[in-house]
Amino acid sequence: MAVRGNIRQYGDVDDAQRGSRVKRPTGPTLAIDVGGTGLKASVLDADGGKIVNRVRTKTPYPCPPRVLIRELDKLCHQLPRWDRVSVGFPGFVRAGRVLTAPNLSTKAGPGTALSRKLVEAWAGFPLGAELEGRLGKPTRLSNDADMHGLAVIRGEGLELVITPGTGLGTAVFLDGSPTPHLELALMPFQGRGTFQDQLGNRTRRRIGNRRWSKRVLAAVEMFDALLHIDRLYVGGGNATKLTVDLGHRVELVDNAAGILGGIKLWELDEPS
Repeated sequence: MAVRGNIRQYGDVDDAQRGSRVKRPTGPTLAIDVGGTGLKASVLDADGGKIVNRVRTKTPYPCPPRVLIRELDKLCHQLPRWDRVSVGFPGFVRAGRVLTAPNLSTKAGPGTALSRKLVEAWAGFPLGAELEGRLGKPTRLSNDADMHGLAVIRGEGLELVITPGTGLGTAVFLDGSPTPHLELALMPFQGRGTFQDQLGNRTRRRIGNRRWSKRVLAAVEMFDALLHIDRLYVGGGNATKLTVDLGHRVELVDNAAGILGGIKLWELDEPS
């Protein structure tokens, strides 16, 4: 049985539903989605529409901070002008600094061994400020799942966003506002490693979509027992590969939200 719900494009929820969260920014926004597999970027207008098609390149490995910054600079150089920058990053970030970068700290990409040198290089790195200096405009840095969720949530009750892709991203929102970020994917999963280990793309390809989907269902049930969620959104590159019914509260959302949440990031009172 397939996942219930249709893929909803960004913008289907109208401004009245979003309520006080709507504070339309002016000028174009460069939105960057840093993934464990690929780096993606586009420039958005004030309504969240793409001014230009998304551009993409492979995430380089090994990937210390300066290498990532150079690759993003090269990627964005081909895009039209922007007035501000939003960056979704696959790790724990706070006040513009990276605290952890699980995928980017590996020696040869997701699923390979961690490099102690890279772990130390990313810990506390001021990526927001460094990108602001390189790209020349005010920059906000957010966890990638949080930025993804900002584009799709309804703003009512406790909403959970999960993004199965290279790994597993999670974001929690209460009445339309992001809660302090929790790396739920790094918790132990059934005694077999972490949620990220067991639900990431490397495992999906090894065990097949059917078994992997059952693990996603088990994860959702555990998250629900922990949080008592009102609504669940499933995005990420592997959302369409699910073969199980996750329940009546689920909504499958377009993976493009990883970029389109860049507008919503600037509507928050404070950067994440």
